[in-house]
Amino acid sequence: MRTELQHAVDNLHTAGVPAVWAEFRVDGQVWRSAAGEATPGMRHRVGSVTKTFTAAAVLLLAEQGRIRLDDPISRHLGLVPAEREITVRMLLNMTSGLADYRFLAFPSILEGSPQSLADNQFRHFYPRELIKLGVEAPAVAPGTYSNTGYLLLGRLLEKVTGTTAERFITRHVIERAGLRNTMFPTGTRIAGPHPKMYEALFGLLDPPRDYSVYDMSWVGVSASLISTLEDLNLFFADLLAGKIVSRESLAQMQETGPVTAFDGSTVSYGLGLHRHGDGFWGHDGSVWGAGTWSFSSADGKRQLSLAVNLQRWTDNAITEALAALQHLLTQPR
Repeated sequence: MRTELQHAVDNLHTAGVPAVWAEFRVDGQVWRSAAGEATPGMRHRVGSVTKTFTAAAVLLLAEQGRIRLDDPISRHLGLVPAEREITVRMLLNMTSGLADYRFLAFPSILEGSPQSLADNQFRHFYPRELIKLGVEAPAVAPGTYSNTGYLLLGRLLEKVTGTTAERFITRHVIERAGLRNTMFPTGTRIAGPHPKMYEALFGLLDPPRDYSVYDMSWVGVSASLISTLEDLNLFFADLLAGKIVSRESLAQMQETGPVTAFDGSTVSYGLGLHRHGDGFWGHDGSVWGAGTWSFSSADGKRQLSLAVNLQRWTDNAITEALAALQHLLTQPR
């Protein structure tokens, strides 16, 4: 297993990704591999893997009877018109029809320019202003991936608990799982060992630019979490074992439907959790310069997490390496 894992990681680095690292777990045995400017235990921005943590926090509120998943979000927040009839569950599973605000907050991308990334590097966005962009944009088809809904879920957590969403998720999800290297950013930098994070923006940034220093308020509780691959594997093992939310809540998280991702692919998406292949669960994530992929078997006994520090790169090496690693994940030991 170690040789196959290292081979896939090395191939991805040789193809041009500066730092690649992975952690593979089978029945309690752990293999870690790294190549290039990487060490296995580095912290990293894990992007939309954050959504699983946020969704778990919302499910905990539902278990406590403080909200219901089929409540209209307008019952709790005045940020979405009641006539849109959007429920908490619809925000969780991407069926709300709310547009993503990304191109509205970074408008130059649609014009073929990376200027917005530099303009917003140290800008602090407030969730309310990003939500407003998504809510006021034309509705999209239900089942279209959107960060707007998860920022609304963050506001819901704050409204119901009286504390910040980041603090509630940290206390009731991250600490419950015993994670020591998982945290929301408190500034523009990552504390501790971490890689540079290179964004290519499909060739608009050539050479790719290092955006490891960035104000992550533009994604908030939708995609700003910092973690390690070890922590992600521990988290998903606990989640799938019913140690974070109840078995009943986990079953609801695993009720999936088709969702169109940002890259145009279709994923089987539940409540902050999506299915990969036959019986594997987890999430992937991407922010400027950072990519993460973390999936576990339903019993948590087979897990694979991968991180790279180059995103929106036009070479197909990442796709090929992921295919090789996915094959490794599903093969008998």
